[in-house]
Amino acid sequence: MGKAAVSRAYADIRAALAVLNAEVDGFGLEPFSVADPLAGLADGCLDILAGAREVEAGLAGLKAKTAVAYGESAGAVAGPGVPVQAQEMAVTAEIGCVLALGPRAASSFLATSHAVVSSLPRTLAGLQTGTLSWQHAVVMADEAACLDAAGAAALEAHFLDPDAQDPARGCPVGQLPAHRFRVKARTWRERHHAESIEKRHAKGIADRRVEFRPDQDGMAWLSACLPAAEALAGWNRLTAISRGMQGPDECRTMPQLRADEFAEAILGSPVFTEGNGNGVLSVCAALSISGASDAPVADGDRAAAGYGTATQSTGRASGSAGAAAGRESWSSPIRAQVLVTVPVFSLMGVTDEPAVLDGYGPIPPSMARDLVANGATSFYRVLVDPRDGAPLEIGRTSYRVTGAMRAWLRMRDGKCPFPGCSNNSLDNDADHILAWAKGGTTGISNLGQPCPKHHKLRHATGWKPSPAAKNEPPGWISPTGRHYPSEHQDWEPPHWPGGLGTGSVDIVRQTGSPWEDTLEQFLRAHA
Repeated sequence: MGKAAVSRAYADIRAALAVLNAEVDGFGLEPFSVADPLAGLADGCLDILAGAREVEAGLAGLKAKTAVAYGESAGAVAGPGVPVQAQEMAVTAEIGCVLALGPRAASSFLATSHAVVSSLPRTLAGLQTGTLSWQHAVVMADEAACLDAAGAAALEAHFLDPDAQDPARGCPVGQLPAHRFRVKARTWRERHHAESIEKRHAKGIADRRVEFRPDQDGMAWLSACLPAAEALAGWNRLTAISRGMQGPDECRTMPQLRADEFAEAILGSPVFTEGNGNGVLSVCAALSISGASDAPVADGDRAAAGYGTATQSTGRASGSAGAAAGRESWSSPIRAQVLVTVPVFSLMGVTDEPAVLDGYGPIPPSMARDLVANGATSFYRVLVDPRDGAPLEIGRTSYRVTGAMRAWLRMRDGKCPFPGCSNNSLDNDADHILAWAKGGTTGISNLGQPCPKHHKLRHATGWKPSPAAKNEPPGWISPTGRHYPSEHQDWEPPHWPGGLGTGSVDIVRQTGSPWEDTLEQFLRAHA
């Protein structure tokens, strides 16, 4: 027991690591496969990686519990005479030294550990069983920090309890990269926060700001914290203007073009001189909310992709002509070129339910009403099933099949469906899961929207998409035969006003569309 037991346990761990290293180096007692040693080693390496992930998660849970236990023990040993703040500093400093963390990182680690151990039991259990990583635990603690105890428990249950009333769909949380889990957790928190999203958004607007942060090699970050619709519209316009400048005579990459156009919009004059090797400003990722890719979009698909007529005018100019086209296009007001989904009762102002801005997430209904009434040019009339929130109909008045299907895919998938990819729908490709030449149909259930990178991966390697459904994106099957489920949208039934039962209107059996009629009335009232 005691220190001797700890020493023996870590000795066993080190011995196990030596065995695993020998297996990877090909010096194991027996090969993974006698018939095909090389293929066996490749498959065995994946097994080792999967096991390492589980063990790392378990060790992260152990570290969290141990850090909290040390803090409590050290506080008891110090006694009541030591000021609380001083004791916390001492504990943080000790843990930082042991783990080789700086003061800020040690404080953050200790705060997350306290949250996980004291108030997030499902998250701690996920760490201990190896189904969640420490990065996932950090996301859960961050998103639960501003919730009360009941809200934090509901957040955990939604993502980690398969028997919850409304569990998360699709890929299990532990199989999502932590940055994708943060998007889903933030979306859920925005929808279920006890405080109105309108009140929180008002506080956010009061805190809007521009930040400057020095970086290495004579560079710096200039970022702006803006309302989501403005930031997303600005990013989409930067992308479209920069894409229009690409051509055989344009040497700059898309990130370089975005940065130069951003700087020129602020400074009022070009800041890039070909070949000078110097940079002036770098666009911070605070504006890259949509996560759009750097792949070109066919001119005929720009309207369907949501770029709108103002950005189409830039064409595909290159060199100085492209730069002039980009500068000219900034003179028109920036408008939201995005897909907005707003519950009909929220649109009418009857409920306070958040709307969804494609590529960002939940937004206040007042922002959505403003976008709908004041010219979000790519707004589609999205009708959702009041029973589960899944899309029923997109653009009934639109006769362009390809545009409507693209809009449906954007609603269904939200992004490239490849595991972990954050590439937003604007630049993704509509792709037949079962090839047209092999009898595949052009229907939603046989379409995916991989980004250009993963579209190429599908056709150039052994990676293949698995079947999709009307409301479920395809998963992916790797060359080794492993199946990786895709991330699903967390559709939720819309909020119904008090006194109005969910059975009062069945839109599935309606010959017309009461929701769309209501939307038309709203648009006429704000014309």
